[in-house]
Amino acid sequence: MRIAVVGSGYVGLTAAACLASLGHEVRCVDVVPERVAAIELGQSPFFEPGLAELLSSALAGKRLFATTDLVDAVVRSEITIIAVGTPQGLAGIDLSFVEAATGSIGRALRDVSGYHVVVSKSTVVPGTADTVMRPILERESGRNVGEFGLCVNPEFLREGHAVADFLNPDRLVIGEWDQRSGDTVARLYETFACPVIRTTLANAEMIKYASNALLATLISFSNEIAVICEATRDTDVQTVLHGVHLDQRLSPVVAGERVKPGILSYLWAGCGFGGSCLPKDVNALRAYARERIVDVPLLDAVMTVNAQRPRSLVDLAEKALGSLRGATITVLGLAFKPETSDLRNSPALQVIQAFQERGAIIRAYDPIVTAEPDLAFPGLSSERHEQLLGLSGGVTLCATKEAALRDSGAAVLVTACPEFLSWNWEELCSIMRQPLVIDGRGALSDVAWPVDVRYLEIGRAPNPAFLSRALAG
Repeated sequence: MRIAVVGSGYVGLTAAACLASLGHEVRCVDVVPERVAAIELGQSPFFEPGLAELLSSALAGKRLFATTDLVDAVVRSEITIIAVGTPQGLAGIDLSFVEAATGSIGRALRDVSGYHVVVSKSTVVPGTADTVMRPILERESGRNVGEFGLCVNPEFLREGHAVADFLNPDRLVIGEWDQRSGDTVARLYETFACPVIRTTLANAEMIKYASNALLATLISFSNEIAVICEATRDTDVQTVLHGVHLDQRLSPVVAGERVKPGILSYLWAGCGFGGSCLPKDVNALRAYARERIVDVPLLDAVMTVNAQRPRSLVDLAEKALGSLRGATITVLGLAFKPETSDLRNSPALQVIQAFQERGAIIRAYDPIVTAEPDLAFPGLSSERHEQLLGLSGGVTLCATKEAALRDSGAAVLVTACPEFLSWNWEELCSIMRQPLVIDGRGALSDVAWPVDVRYLEIGRAPNPAFLSRALAG
């Protein structure tokens, strides 16, 4: 099939490259010429495992094209996918990018002679496709829906696993204006062997929000258990949640083997969730509910718990060091999760801000972000990169772990990057001014720490004797 994808962010470019890999002819549209030029060279504007290889293959096979010409891309296609951002606004999501893209597509439809389906992959609140997008498309195209198709096809991609998630989906959701619209979109995925839900436009939009709200709720539940464990001697949240995981309703035994579903990864404690999806989507759903005079105390609590977790690491460091003023603190991990360069709503940024408010000197290391500082914000200087981080130049971004940890007073792990697990911690701790490691993800709990290393992790009450030794040291 011939497809136009409007927007080349995480969702749009991943969808474009993956659909091209399935044999479709795809035109990726973006308003930023520099981004289009980079894609044409096979360069992804962001880091995502496996995406660069797909881009190169699709470009070489003449199955993927990048352009700023939306009208031409729509006219050449049977389906146009909207994959633009819906950032957090003052009272919910900002639909301005969706509205602008929809208007441009509607005008382009004037030059389309055959049947064409417009598909929303942007995350929007229920009713948006019907009450916002449809009227714009009808007004700008001069046609009534039915003469063109309209669908909602939400994505369920995890950053760091987006390519695999797209090509091996656990479900496909197609919200359709009518059967013809849905049949056309279903053809895109006819080779996939997974459950397909064909439903209303609003149901498809709500499924996306409900899915992300559940994941956020599981994380905040786990973090609230961690808070209780931190106030209870002889408990640790890792062991407690491991015991919860073994409930066969969560991890069933099949043919004598324990199955560990991926959902369990959200039932571990940490220092909060971030990224472009969970915080924005939960807040958007809360705002949507308020507009309908519906109370959502559970979702309110999810965000309250999440807001508190980053500062718990700073509190732990202050208890261990006595004072943070003038202390050199190394923050390990800047991206909101491993295997990505995405800094949006990252807990690390909140941790850094809280440390700075208490007078600490911050160094930071992330195996992806600080190795290539401009990767998260293509085309920007390192100075501008720091400004966008909100650090005002007050953080030293280190290119190596040794530079980050040498003479440091404490190492604080915020993002559980796999690289950290393979480090020679005995050697690295030996170059620190004070070998204090604070683990905000429980990722290093199995490390055999040298006797002189002080290791603290979230979800465990600090030993008073340990803290007195730390203060004395």
